[in-house]
Parts: sequence; C-alpha cells; structure tokens
Amino acid sequence: MRYLTSGESHGKKLITIVEGVPANMPLLKKDIDESLLRRQKGHGRGRRMQIEKDLVDITSGVRHGYTLGSPIGLVVDNDDFKHWTDIMGEDPVDEDAKIRRVVSRPRPGHADLNGAMKYGHRDMRNVLERSSARETTVRVAAGAVAKIMLKQLGINVVGYVKEIAGIQAKEIAELTIEEKRVISEESPVRVLDKDVEQPIMDAIDQAKADGDSIGGVCEVYVEGMPAGIGSYVHYDRKLDSKLAGAVMSINAFKGAEIGIGFEAARKNGSEVHDEIIWNEEDGFSRRTNRLGGFEGGMTTGMPLVIKGVMKPIPTLYKPLKSVDIESKEVFSASIERSDSCAVPAAAVVMEHVVAFELAKAITEEFQSNQFPKLKEAMDAYREELRSF
Repeated sequence: MRYLTSGESHGKKLITIVEGVPANMPLLKKDIDESLLRRQKGHGRGRRMQIEKDLVDITSGVRHGYTLGSPIGLVVDNDDFKHWTDIMGEDPVDEDAKIRRVVSRPRPGHADLNGAMKYGHRDMRNVLERSSARETTVRVAAGAVAKIMLKQLGINVVGYVKEIAGIQAKEIAELTIEEKRVISEESPVRVLDKDVEQPIMDAIDQAKADGDSIGGVCEVYVEGMPAGIGSYVHYDRKLDSKLAGAVMSINAFKGAEIGIGFEAARKNGSEVHDEIIWNEEDGFSRRTNRLGGFEGGMTTGMPLVIKGVMKPIPTLYKPLKSVDIESKEVFSASIERSDSCAVPAAAVVMEHVVAFELAKAITEEFQSNQFPKLKEAMDAYREELRSF
C-alpha cells in the first residue's frame, strides 16, 4: 500500500491516490468523511476551519460500496478557493499583477526559505501553499481507508492528547480502547483526563490573547495487532522505525517515542523490559508494556503505544524577525491565517498516519489481493500464535 497527495492550501482541491488496497473490502464515503470532520475539531483552531467543511469525493477504485483493487482516488474541495482564484489559479497573469503578489519574506519556522532555495522560487507563495498543514486533510482521508481495513481485521486505533503547554493528562490505565475513543471525542482538547481540560483551554486562550502559540504531545494507542509484524532481519523493515518516520512526517512534529521512549535512558534495564508470560487461552504475552508493543522491530502482540511531539505553530501574531530575500532588509514576519494550538487536530492526523503504516505492514506480510483471503490469513495466523 502507498499513497500520493497533491494540492495547495488555497488551491482548487486536495487529492490523494491510494494504491494497494485489497479488492472486495467494504468502503463507504461516510466513514472517510467522519475522519475528515474529526480533524477539523478542537479548541484553538483558526478561522479556516469555519470556512471549510471537508468532505471526500471518491472518484475511482470503489464500486457499489466495495474496493476494486485498483487505485482509489479521493478528492476534497477547497471552498475558500473562490476567494483565491486570481492568486492561485493556473492561468497566466500579467507581469505587474504577478509582481504585486510576490511573497519575498520568509517566515521563521516554516518551509518558506528552505523551499525557495531548493527550487529557485523568488515567490515563496509557491512553497508555503504546499508546505501548509492543509495537506494533512487528504493524509487523513488515506488513513481513514486504512483504519476501515484494520477495524475489519480486528485492529482498533485511537489517538488523543497527552499534554499541551506542559499541562499533562494523568494516566487512566483501566480505560478500554472504546472508552478512550468516546472520551477523547467528547473532549474539546481531546484528552482522557477531564481535570486538565479547562486548564488546557485556558492556556490556549491565553496564547491566542498573547499573539503566541503552544504545542504538545499526542498519543496513538492500538489494540489487536498480532505478534511478529515488522522485521528483525532488515533494518528498513522494522515497523517501529516506520511508525516513527510516519509520525515525524506530520507538519510541525519534532519527536516520536515508542512506549516509554526517552524515559528508558533514565531507568535500569529491570525497569524497562517486559517480562514474558504464557497461558493456555492467550498464548504468549508480556506482564507489562513499557516497550509499547515492540521488540526487535516487530510487534509483540501487546497494545502499540506511540507518542508524537508537536512544536508550537510558527505563525505568530507577535511575529519574529526575518530577512527579505530580495531587499535583504530585516522585517517582522507576515501572518497567514493560523491556529493558536492545533495539537487536538494533530492527534487525529497522527492516528491516521499510524493506521496507514500498520495496514501497509499487514498487506506486505500476507496475501492481500483479495480482502476476504487477507482476513482468512490473519485469522489463521492468530490461531497459529495462540498455539505456539
């Protein structure tokens, strides 16, 4: 499985083509739309989320509610394009109009300057439109297809917020994965600990009032992945590595952890590794899950626990200093429409990029041309593991 995205923040449409999804898998538009609308929620989102209502148009690869095995085309319209036609349209414009619209002032923390240097753009609108987190809309759409596949294979994925602006949600170990999904969905900041909801919202509001932004930590929790998915044989097929890479590919993410992650550096080995246990009903498992469901680049059969660190959004209403690429004059960075905090939305994005990597790993592990046969193979493998 793989996907390619296309589109600009204020362009006509956002597009993704998802390839490698097994044939004869149930897939409905409403299930993808549900994921897209979840991405738009969260306290601290900016005005763009009030303008757009992200809904998908399935243009290929699905017939009568089932996948065909051919590439799946997913399209989301940008409603705001009607206000940007002159700026973002594909037709040539006269030189004077082009000069008036040139963006020559790179914003700190964005891709503006590096992208302009890489591709030789003197107008950084060419960079900032594509590097915008608006692109994650169709990454969520692609991940929604993967989540639908995983759910039908008995694998459930949920994302939520662990921390914003240093305010940490406490661990609630007894929650089921369904309870985590419901509680996070009802929370305006997508946390599982109701006691920190208001302090986090206050911090977001204060950042907005100060013209600033704040970041945080998201967590994705997965149940139902059987042991042995991934590889200890090839470094580039280690599944935990792929998940870390997927998390780091999300806009503004600067770190990833599996299980206790960096905390392992501050503990003894006896406090890090998970003792192996066995019973006749379940087969092998672990007494604890400090390693987040991974050993040797492979799943252990325990729940997967992945964290991602999102930096504060770099578009600030009290802008930082920068230098104009044409005049070389110092200026205060320009402001594009922005959120004061997008961590709750980022948890949804992270949930979906993780789901895609897991679905991809499964299709690489088992025969996956036809979904019913993939499901049979997964069921047989799980039974094999129970009796190992």
